[in-house]
Amino acid sequence: MDVDLASWWPLASQLGVGLVAGFAAGYALKKVGKLLAVAIGLLFVVVQVLAWQGFLTVNWGEVEARVDPLLEVDSLESGWRALVDVLTYNLAFAGAFVPGLILGIRRG
Repeated sequence: MDVDLASWWPLASQLGVGLVAGFAAGYALKKVGKLLAVAIGLLFVVVQVLAWQGFLTVNWGEVEARVDPLLEVDSLESGWRALVDVLTYNLAFAGAFVPGLILGIRRG
């Protein structure tokens, strides 16, 4: 059986580009997420030090009430779907992009 590689090349290149682009996006998202976690952690430390010094008072019950709905499973799932929808909008290679995105997030 003779395989014509020229007819398969466009598909292979689209899958390759999708996988590489997905990996790069996932890797970058994880790195940005880590930086965001560091920034939020430092902000928490600064707020706690200021509260301890008496410069401000924090109503942690109100903070928890406002943040908890954002951390529910439905909210996180809809956020993930929205992220994937935005990143794969109008992409011909979206089928390879998503596995690359997940791999990039895991490796990042």
